[in-house]
Amino acid sequence: MSTHDADIPFFKLYGEEGNWVTPDLIHCETIAERSRLHHWEIKPHRHTDLAHLLYCQTGTAVASLDGTEQLLQTPCILLAAPMCVHGFRFSEDIEGYVLTLAPPLLKQLADLLGDHQSMLSQSHCYNASEDKAFLDTLFVTLNREYSGHEPGRESLIEATVNALIIVLSRQALALAEKTSPTPDRGSQHFTKFSRLLEREFRNHTPIETYAHRLGITAAHLNSLCRRFAQRTALQLIHDRLLLEAKRNLIYTSMTISQVSDSLGFSEPAYFTRFFKRLASVSPKEFRQQPTATAQ
Repeated sequence: MSTHDADIPFFKLYGEEGNWVTPDLIHCETIAERSRLHHWEIKPHRHTDLAHLLYCQTGTAVASLDGTEQLLQTPCILLAAPMCVHGFRFSEDIEGYVLTLAPPLLKQLADLLGDHQSMLSQSHCYNASEDKAFLDTLFVTLNREYSGHEPGRESLIEATVNALIIVLSRQALALAEKTSPTPDRGSQHFTKFSRLLEREFRNHTPIETYAHRLGITAAHLNSLCRRFAQRTALQLIHDRLLLEAKRNLIYTSMTISQVSDSLGFSEPAYFTRFFKRLASVSPKEFRQQPTATAQ
């Protein structure tokens, strides 16, 4: 999880004017540390790339995820995926932790999960009753190591985060098997499209080609994308291109022309127009304002 000083990304945590500038690809704190400063309410907001793991041990919490409120039954652990609009209201006796995961770490965890990596892109609340003792140990360890400077700190943090994600992936798998013994055909098509998109987005593959590979029409594919992602297929392709462009602009020293080439654009000028249309700033302006990744 280490990175060179010159490559340290900039992220903003809720309610802070300053940036989170750290070589760590996580941020760990108790729920009370931040929520107490905001009268126990974190207003709805979202991050482009960051994900949160909220572990509520005791107390009362109400979560708002993409406009839908739910009372969290403690103990529970909630994953707020990147791009999810999320907010919380806590009781003053709340106990638990908030773990924030940066984009490069999310990529490592996705590789670790393999076929189950989709859980990292889906916000969900998991019951923690059966795993509470183990989760307590994991989060206490994370919080202690994150705040300290003991030898092997980074390796232990990475191992603990990996263990935590594996526990959640097992929960997600068990839940999927329980709630969907016979997978919905549309869901299967959308999952396959998502996997194809991850492989093909740099090639600017036409919607019709994706649909043909799935054995459905382009209209049906667009309908499925609206159903499962509230976006058209083309918007999802553009979202993925934009996300990769932002990652390259922030985390690499590639020139704008090189980023354009790597993403399959015919010329840098076309890439710049595409980026500015979706991000409201040019690639150059975005690179000069790296905190935009967390807005």
